[in-house]
Amino acid sequence: MTMRYPLTVRALFERARLYFPDREIVSRMSTGIVRHTYAQLSARTAQLAHALAALGVKRGDRVATFAWNHYRHLEAYFAAPCMGAVLHTINIRLPAEHIIYIANHAKDKVLLVDEDLLPAILPIADQFKTIERIIVMSDSRTERPGLLDYESLLEGKPTTYAWPEEIDEWETAGICFTSATTGNPKGVTYTHRAIYLHTMGACMADTVGISERDTIMPIVPMFHVNAWGLPFAATFMGAKQVLPGPRPTPADLIQLMVDEKVTCAAGVPTVWMGVMMVLEKDPTIQFPALRKIACGGAAVPEALSLAYQKRIGLPIFHAYGMTEAAPVTHVCALKAEMDAWAPAEQQKVRNKQGILVPGLEMKILDKDGHEVPWDGKTFGEICLRGPWIADDYFGDPRAQETFVGGWYRTGDIANIDANGYIQIVDRTKDVIKSGGEWISSVELENATMGIPGVAEAAVVAAPHPVWDERPVACVVLKPGVTLTAEQIQAALREKFPAYWVPDAVQFLAEIPKGATGKFDKKILRAGVKDLFTAKA
Repeated sequence: MTMRYPLTVRALFERARLYFPDREIVSRMSTGIVRHTYAQLSARTAQLAHALAALGVKRGDRVATFAWNHYRHLEAYFAAPCMGAVLHTINIRLPAEHIIYIANHAKDKVLLVDEDLLPAILPIADQFKTIERIIVMSDSRTERPGLLDYESLLEGKPTTYAWPEEIDEWETAGICFTSATTGNPKGVTYTHRAIYLHTMGACMADTVGISERDTIMPIVPMFHVNAWGLPFAATFMGAKQVLPGPRPTPADLIQLMVDEKVTCAAGVPTVWMGVMMVLEKDPTIQFPALRKIACGGAAVPEALSLAYQKRIGLPIFHAYGMTEAAPVTHVCALKAEMDAWAPAEQQKVRNKQGILVPGLEMKILDKDGHEVPWDGKTFGEICLRGPWIADDYFGDPRAQETFVGGWYRTGDIANIDANGYIQIVDRTKDVIKSGGEWISSVELENATMGIPGVAEAAVVAAPHPVWDERPVACVVLKPGVTLTAEQIQAALREKFPAYWVPDAVQFLAEIPKGATGKFDKKILRAGVKDLFTAKA
């Protein structure tokens, strides 16, 4: 027998304090760069816990955050779960009606909000049913009627806290809401055990491979799926953290990566597209410390990965996951035997979402419920289970459509090759059905973004009176570039069957982004819904 030792967030937190007290946490704030150490994080987190307890926060209560990536947000990441409360990170880019819904549905008791985000909260504050206190995270300590000041609350509080030792690993430590195709967002709860095991998975050598020697910069927001678990993993390992703060531009991110010698940075493809546009204009920028450019949230265009390989000598490191999986389930690290492969063959692997992270189980099912062959061609829906995979939505009857027979049905359509690498073909809601044939919007998007002069591209289905649906390409060109729809269609004909080629190309100034930085295809589909039917 072994000890019955609970796997809790506190264990992640305490390790940094004990073994890496002087390691830095760097935050880019509106007032400039702020530097703390893990020893200071420990002290301030204890002060925050005392402040929350004084406000009546008890075990199981929800502590919500509405904030950018910075040291105060990191303090909340640990104060709430370590004291037995629940961290609820609210996506700051959600529409007001969704913010109201998830705060009320989660029964949040306290809300911590950045000062510059108050304009999104104050107009709707009277619609929060359970929030008793709103705490403003600010450098100014400006007193506002009905609001509490974060730093004033911490001032004078003890710098140690008697963290409860009896917290069970199956207790809820965090909650995050994922957007739904229709209706309100769906809540996903994370137990202490799930966060702990997911953190260990992120630190494995063949996954993200975080170590204490790293300097980690999560560009992915802390309000979105725990910034892919990076704040927990970096703290557990004692790695230096660089938090990019409010509204970082590509130039801001580059400056931080250079100045702080970032070794691993993580963000969605649109972030890395913006960074590359700056790099293309300034050939003198170099990242001598950088070892990994992690990218997830959407498929990485091959052209983008190759651009980074050519410009800085590093390809994009592909990862895949979702809110329901805390979130990482797959990473695309090359196997040892692939080191001898030709660069073009290696890139074909890197274009995929990768192999399953150790500790999880997966099956890919066709429309009849049978597992697809590992041939790299046959499509099916990814189904997952494991110790950090959700098995329910928080108080939401839609769960029964998604969690079936002990498996989580992701809604992502993929194939799997002989080496076990999956490639996302589409979301079930995004795949285009034309004349009885399936067309992958993801493959068309990646190919379109590989056309010289194209900055961004998204492909959506438009209803068609004859073919049911036809693809439409929505394209943003790089500054100073002129391309016609016919030129884009001609380039795609060289790679795809004729019926795959979009019937129309729409040129946009920008592609709308959703709350997590992905292309918002709901808006794009609405814009083309009458494109072919009106002509009929």
